[in-house]
Order: sequence, then C-alpha cells, then structure tokens
Amino acid sequence: MDDIRDAILADQLDDIAGLPVPESYRAVLVRKDEQEMFAGLPTKEKDPRKSLHVEEVATPELGPGEAIVAVMASSVNYNTVWTSIFEPVSTFGFLERYGRQNALTKRHDLPYHVVGSDLAGVVLRVGAGVNRWKPGDEVVAHCLSVELEDPAGHDDTMLDPQQRIWGFETNFGGLAELALVKSNQLMPKPAHLSWEEAASPGLVNSTAYRQLVSRNGADMKQGDVVLIWGASGGLGSYATQMALNGGAIPVCVVSSPEKADIVRTMGAELVIDRSAEGYRFWKDEQTQDPREWQRFGKRIRELTGGDDVDIVFEHPGRETFGASVYVAKKGGTIVTCASTSGYMHSYDNRYLWMNLKRIVGSHFANYKEAWEANRLIDKGLVHPTLSKVYAMEEVGQAAYDVHHNSHQGKVGVLTLAPTEGLGVKDAEKRQKHLTAINRFRGV
Repeated sequence: MDDIRDAILADQLDDIAGLPVPESYRAVLVRKDEQEMFAGLPTKEKDPRKSLHVEEVATPELGPGEAIVAVMASSVNYNTVWTSIFEPVSTFGFLERYGRQNALTKRHDLPYHVVGSDLAGVVLRVGAGVNRWKPGDEVVAHCLSVELEDPAGHDDTMLDPQQRIWGFETNFGGLAELALVKSNQLMPKPAHLSWEEAASPGLVNSTAYRQLVSRNGADMKQGDVVLIWGASGGLGSYATQMALNGGAIPVCVVSSPEKADIVRTMGAELVIDRSAEGYRFWKDEQTQDPREWQRFGKRIRELTGGDDVDIVFEHPGRETFGASVYVAKKGGTIVTCASTSGYMHSYDNRYLWMNLKRIVGSHFANYKEAWEANRLIDKGLVHPTLSKVYAMEEVGQAAYDVHHNSHQGKVGVLTLAPTEGLGVKDAEKRQKHLTAINRFRGV
C-alpha cells in the first residue's frame, strides 16, 4: 500500500495504473463469530469499541462493471453503528443472501464484514465494461449498489429489487485502505476539498437531497416551512443547508444550546432547543402525550408568525413521530428515513387522514440524486459538516460517539491519508469558499 499512498500524495496519478494491486489491505470489520456478543444488552450498552476491529483482509476479485479504489478517507454513518451493535439484525444475513445470487456475489459472503458507506480516494483498477472511469481518477462514492437486471429499477434505481447499501448490505466497504464498488457509484471528488472533507457528505447529503428536494421525496419548494429534527447532526445539517439555499424556511430542532449555535451559524433563524424547552412526547414507554404535541405546535407557530409546517424532515422515528404527524399542516408531508430512536412508530391517525397529510418513506438516493447532491458540494452551495476526524484505529470510538449522539455533523476517518488537510487540488475555489468551509467545519 505504501507505493499507492506515495503516488497519490505526490500527485503522480498517471502512474497508478502501473502499480500492482496489493493482495491484502487493512480494513475496519465486524466478525461473524461475534454477532451474538451483545445479546440481551440494552441498545445503548452495546459498545462498538468492542466489535469493530482493524485487520488485514484479502483483496477481492475485481468483476465486470466494478472498480477498486484506494481510499484516502471515509466517515462513520449510523449504519456503521447498526452493523457494529448487530441491530436491528446482524448484517451477515445480508451478506449470506447476496452471496447466493451468483458466483461473483459469493465473494461478499465471508466470516467478516468490511464496513463503511462513504469514501474519497483514487481509482486503482476498473473491471471489464467500465468506460467512464480510469485509474488515477479522484472520486467519491455514493452507497447505492444495484444489479439493474430488473425493469423495476430503471425508472428509479432505488426501486430495483436488488438494491443494497454498499458497506452495510454488501461487503468491502469504505472504512478501509481499499474498497470494491460498482462503477456507477463513482462521482468526481470536489477539487476544493480535502480527502476527509470530500468523504464526509456522501451518504447523508444524498439521503437529505432525495428526502427533502427530490420529487421522490418531499419535493420542497420556495417558501415551504420545513421542520428539521436533529438539525445540527450528520443528516439534519445537510437538510438545513438545502432548505436555506432552496428558499425554504427551516425550523431547526436541536438538543442543546451548543447545537442551537451551530444551526444559527449555518444561517437558520428559527431554532427550538427541545431539551431547554422540556418537551416530553412520551408519558411512559407505552403512552404519548398529545398536550406536548400541542405545545410543540404552538411554539412552531410562534416562530413562524402563525404558519404550520409544510414538510417534516423525520429521522429520529419512534420518539418524535407522533409529534411530527400532529404538527404538519393540513395537506402537509412527513417524509421519513431511518429511525434512530426506534422503528415501531405510533401516531394518532385522525390527524393524518382527516387533515389529508402524507407520510412518504425515503431511503438513500438514486445515482442521479446522489450526483446532483454531490454537484451542490462541488459548486460550494452545500458544505461538508465535518466536526472531528479519527484515525482508522479509532473507528470504534468514532462509532461509539455517533451511537451516543455526542458528535456534531459528520465524523471523518483517515485511511490512507496520513494527516488531515491533504488532497486539495483547486486552491482558488477553496479560497472562494474558505469562510463557509471553515464555519461548517466547526460543527
């Protein structure tokens, strides 16, 4: 790996094709023989520091339509947390099912799972049939893996029956020195960003774009009032930026004064610190409190000058969903992805059906949506919200921080890059956006 790293750091990318592909590489993984290690423990007591390991693994065979990427940096998403605590199910079931498809997918069914759904790096090799990309190209990857052998996937690839999230439902993810991706996951690396900055937006930026902006999600328009839960976090920070630069009016919900300051720094003016204002949407484990929904809705109207919410950007799930349905305006939309506080949602359906509201499910993004989201980053209209960067050996701690919501924005990980700040190719463009980059880097 040293020759590959040295060539990239020296900007000798034309030489990449002549370098041999290593037979093995270091990767962050979970082990199949440890998938029961947290059995019986409450979710918050399951510790990613015990289950995530950095080990040497064999380099997978390169198949048609695929690429091997030398990974300079990656990041931690909540799906890495889920994998590491084996919730809601062990991801080895995903790998086993994928491995039964054909001889090539059998590569993914291993006694270990290399995790990670983001990367920034350099193409090392491409397989047969890959024409758009070549060795030496600087790239980022989005995490949609599709087979595209079914007609259902050709209108919206997220509807492909074989749609999977790379690094979560497939093996050979991005928290590693090398990664195996399909060529239609690749996108150009924004040249004004460092490796770790470029690696951090992928999954969450694309997810927020589909969920909020795309016609497949909420189809946000100028003037929409958008309630954004967790507005300073890895997902919400991108939704906040998209609402602001798309002419919408974000109402940002956060959980501390420090997080309130973060979204105000982004330009948001309407902020609710739910901890300071003491919202308790559940009386106990079984009973929600509609009076708290009403109090929350009243607070939103105070901030907006009397307007209810056109769109609720929902991702906490069980804890907040009843309130989300209640506060959406008549005819409004609750668009939901993930469920970090629990998957079993409950709400009062009278407020949904009698007020003609819609619940829209949204999951990651198709290639076009991911490309457009990356374009916003490249144009300097949306900026990475990277708060902290870890070494690869510290991924367990990074995932622990995300698991316990002690982070802000996104958490980056250096893989082949030896230090932060490397990989910037367009210094003039970076200087143009430097104030915003630095401001958002502080989240």
